[in-house]
Amino acid sequence: MTYRTVKLLADATTPEDLFHGQWQGRPSVLDEYRPYLDDCWNQGCTNSWKAWEETVPLGYKGSYQRVRAYFRTKRLSADPVTAPPPTPRTVAGWILRHPDFLSDGEQLRLKAVLAHCAELEALTGRVRSFAQILTERQGQRLPEWLDAVHQDNLPGLHTLAAGIDRDRDAVIAGFTLPWNSGVEGHVNRIKMLKRQMFGRAGFALLRKRVLLAP
Repeated sequence: MTYRTVKLLADATTPEDLFHGQWQGRPSVLDEYRPYLDDCWNQGCTNSWKAWEETVPLGYKGSYQRVRAYFRTKRLSADPVTAPPPTPRTVAGWILRHPDFLSDGEQLRLKAVLAHCAELEALTGRVRSFAQILTERQGQRLPEWLDAVHQDNLPGLHTLAAGIDRDRDAVIAGFTLPWNSGVEGHVNRIKMLKRQMFGRAGFALLRKRVLLAP
């Protein structure tokens, strides 16, 4: 044994102090479903077999032994064992993605997060309604959305709404009409034509190519 191993064993006051090493903190197939299992436990369902049977239809592909070990940890621990909270970036990704593209486990974890924060739940509703207006070209709904945002206590969205209000008519037209300016595409095309003709012809020919070239 090395000195560090002996010191670790000597300094440990509880068995949990010895749980260190390369296997600690690794992701598990159970991670996505821990919030659901936590809810089951908090609601009085301490039967690991029943909890496993309810988790499998949600997409859990792990073994029953993992669920039983998780419940056993809860049963033996003096403090409640809960899943590690998701990072803000992860939660933002869940909110910004279409609900149909979230896995069952991600939907469960997002639901658990929103249940603990009313402001975040309201923000999720506004973000998803804005995404629907944008993707389905429902520009006529934008004034109603802006009025609702101004009344909410969501400072992050107030900045976005203020920017849209400064050019509301143009934004509504962009959300409604099928046409777009395509400025970046035209700029790239003109730059390509200029490079092709550099040192070969004058402005008159360049002008014709810009106007007539597809």
